[in-house]
Amino acid sequence: MRLLCRKKTTNKQTNNDNTKMTKILRIFNKILLNHGSSTNILLKQNLRSVINLTKYYYSSENSSNVKNKKSPLYRQLYSKMMTCGPLSVAEYMKEILTHPNVGYYMTKDVFGLKGDFITSPEISQLFGEIIAVWIINEWIKISKDPFQLVELGPGKGTLIQDVLRVFKKLQFLNKISIHLVEISPALSKIQAQNLCTHVEEINLADSKTQIKENSIGHYKKGITEDGIEIYWYYSVTDIPKKFSIFLAHEFFDALPIHKFQKTDQGWSEVLVDVIPGIEEEKFRYVLSKGLTPAARVYISEDESRDHVEISPQSLVIIDYISSFLMECGGFALIIDYGHIADKTDTFRAFRKHKLHDPLLNPGSADLTADVDFSLIQKIALKDNRVISFGPISQRTFLKNLGIDLRLEMILKNSTDVQKEQILSGYHMIMDADKMGERFKVLSLFPYVLSKYMDKWKVDGFKQENKNEQLQK
Repeated sequence: MRLLCRKKTTNKQTNNDNTKMTKILRIFNKILLNHGSSTNILLKQNLRSVINLTKYYYSSENSSNVKNKKSPLYRQLYSKMMTCGPLSVAEYMKEILTHPNVGYYMTKDVFGLKGDFITSPEISQLFGEIIAVWIINEWIKISKDPFQLVELGPGKGTLIQDVLRVFKKLQFLNKISIHLVEISPALSKIQAQNLCTHVEEINLADSKTQIKENSIGHYKKGITEDGIEIYWYYSVTDIPKKFSIFLAHEFFDALPIHKFQKTDQGWSEVLVDVIPGIEEEKFRYVLSKGLTPAARVYISEDESRDHVEISPQSLVIIDYISSFLMECGGFALIIDYGHIADKTDTFRAFRKHKLHDPLLNPGSADLTADVDFSLIQKIALKDNRVISFGPISQRTFLKNLGIDLRLEMILKNSTDVQKEQILSGYHMIMDADKMGERFKVLSLFPYVLSKYMDKWKVDGFKQENKNEQLQK
């Protein structure tokens, strides 16, 4: 990995570095103000009523509206359970979310007001802008070369849109290529429509180079209106081995989990089984009779909780990214619902922005579970491949990066109606009772940068003290 060479660091240089993030943000504000776009770009279409979603965020949906007609996915799951026995929650989630023909993510747009849930980039472009400035700020500390920006599970492409807009304003577009990890045909099509002016589907079977290198490679390629190349991949392992910056926003919470319950007889795995004779499309939880293979592997001897959720796929991906960063250079930013090994049963479903029974009408709702950041961090730090910063709350991270400065700037040039919309989005992503505290942020950098990072601090990860929290 190549580092940008610097002279010996003085105290004055260190202080200058600490203010670099603010300087970049001020430059961005000034550019937007000069172009008359500091307000308009913050207004999201069809999101004027987003503030009204908050009071329903944890409401339960009435099951009386459920249709009695059995869906193909339900029939398939039912047949599989009758033939093979109860399924693990991980198998159940995988079938529902990513079944090639009828999976929840595979066939439709599930984001936004018309979908089942809404993400921070969809709510406020403040989020994407601050993330973009952070990327630039950290990248210029360690490199001057072009890099790959990799997003895992890019949704509708909104976060990448916001990032590219900031890079364009700050004249860094010539330094970036976009690489999206997306398994859903429906969502990759939406992403291409939102991001590209030209798209080319790749016939993987005809790609001799990819076969020779034992890699599937990208299955789609697009070009933005500014000439930026965008590539789509089915797996993070297909990303070219070059200096890369990884973004994972609300990605790991959708990966399948195993659930384990401690009983008087020891640990059992929570499984999903049929309910004989029921008219509804509904399943039930049952406990395994004793330890399952998954329980033997994933439950640690010193576990103090009586209920544990583990996502093996998340651990495999984090392990791969950590090795990638050690080998090729770059860094990663992970933002998601999460906890620090202090939560138990977080598995849930969202349908039309309301809590929904995850075992009712499979395929009609998003399935999710909070990310255990302590376990992700433990896997990442193994063998001194990377160093980590965080986890820290999304609210604290964005405040540290100057989101309030950006907010102040755009409100000065806004009408009353615009101010209401902008503040609505801001409070949704920042308030403690909404996304501000529930979302956690973690970053990973190559271990070789350990001493370097002591001098050139990673911005955003200073914790608020209790007095500061009380004042806010």
